[in-house]
Amino acid sequence: MDEKDRILLHLLEENCRTPVSELAVLAEMSEQDVKDRIGRLEVAGAIRRYGAVVDWERAGDGNVAAVLELKVSPERDFGYDRIAERITRFPQVRSLRLMTGAYDLQILVTGPSMHEIARFVSEQIAPMDRIRETATHIIMKTYKENGTTFAEREEVERLPYSF
Repeated sequence: MDEKDRILLHLLEENCRTPVSELAVLAEMSEQDVKDRIGRLEVAGAIRRYGAVVDWERAGDGNVAAVLELKVSPERDFGYDRIAERITRFPQVRSLRLMTGAYDLQILVTGPSMHEIARFVSEQIAPMDRIRETATHIIMKTYKENGTTFAEREEVERLPYSF
């Protein structure tokens, strides 16, 4: 992967609906080169899928989101991979990451209510082999998601002028 590929990936990550003609101008390439590179990046798995950043609060979705942190005992020869693979199978799981710090895994989950998320954690996640501890944090409001700002102010706050 070269610098032109990285430029295309950043442009597509910012807005995957940018027309090829505009991508070509922004990346200083021909349209055919852009199409060829995108095709290769898709086949190589660098581009996993295309999607939209949705403000579910504005869309009227009643779901609740939470971040779960898990302390996990890694498995000999497999580390965290097997437990992570099991966790990804749950439809409530939106993302799963291996992290540094006090907890090993971080999960973003959604559900119809806080009660359902609590039930999911207590009945599905916490009892799993190798899970030593869980911490659940309910997301109260999203201000920015995947580079997209959600909270827009009506009036720009002016900072005081000083020397």
